[in-house]
Amino acid sequence: MVEIKTDASVDAMREAGRVVAQALTAVKKAAAIGVTLKELDEVAREVLREAGAGSPFLGYRPDWAPVPFPGVICASVNEAIVHGVPTEYRLRDGDLVSIDCGAKLDGWVGDSAISFTVGRAREADVRLIDTARAALDAGIAAAVVGNRIGDIAHAVGTVCRAAGYGIPQDFAGHGVGRSMHEGPDVPNEGRPGRGMKLRHGMVLAIEPMVMAGGADDYGHAPDGWTLVTLDGSRAAHAEHTVAITEAGPRVLTAL
Repeated sequence: MVEIKTDASVDAMREAGRVVAQALTAVKKAAAIGVTLKELDEVAREVLREAGAGSPFLGYRPDWAPVPFPGVICASVNEAIVHGVPTEYRLRDGDLVSIDCGAKLDGWVGDSAISFTVGRAREADVRLIDTARAALDAGIAAAVVGNRIGDIAHAVGTVCRAAGYGIPQDFAGHGVGRSMHEGPDVPNEGRPGRGMKLRHGMVLAIEPMVMAGGADDYGHAPDGWTLVTLDGSRAAHAEHTVAITEAGPRVLTAL
């Protein structure tokens, strides 16, 4: 089911999205060599607490998950693509870190992700991160009334494939509203002109995931949550919650 939001609901979602942006900014600022992923999770928890927001991630357990998710952020490092569990792992010089965060405020959810490097960045990692962001920008630009889900998917996938990167299949963006995952699915690759038509009031999480090795294969780490590249290559993730409006796409998870 796809819920069409009122303009007032979209405004409320913007407030939740602002909290997510603040949390991601704080986490990126705190990320340094020697800092643990659990410490980054605590930084995000504090931002949520101060805003009076809850976490749609904490305790979340889809059918395939072995245990409820233990953090308020997903912290994925290097070959981890998404869904990384915050652990006692200490960040090292040159690590590529992807942080996904959500907030629930007054019943509405915001969801966003960023990738960045710690310490001295590898040129290849910078290119990977830049491509994920460019793919996200392309997807957002296609998120206009009258277009279709396939137009977003095609825009994202075209940028990722042109750079020679892999896209993990079966993982996609999604609708957002009162819950973190609503309809419709928003694939990261597809054919233009196909799928559901975009309408004013739809709210979507657009989230490219790219893998440097070029293959689309992935696996799960022993924790049962973390998605990893099979070839050990690095991955990056970028995401915004975006409202479809008659005035054009409205990014709800920017500062």
